Amino acid sequence: MKIILGFLVATVIVLHQDFWNWKDNTLVAGFLPIGLAYHMAYSLIASLTMALLVKYAWPKNLDEDEVSA
Repeated sequence: MKIILGFLVATVIVLHQDFWNWKDNTLVAGFLPIGLAYHMAYSLIASLTMALLVKYAWPKNLDEDEVSA
């Protein structure tokens, strides 16, 4: 699972570089610039990626240390 998450993180990093939207004047829903809409979607994907990382890749021993302290 950690390998899949690693590829997901790498994909999110690559998708962050949205150079193809720099000169595009398209409006989404008639008022939202495509670059801003892209970054809204990107933020949601990044948040979901972080949630998956916390759920599946978070070291279990970190939680156990705080309980015993």
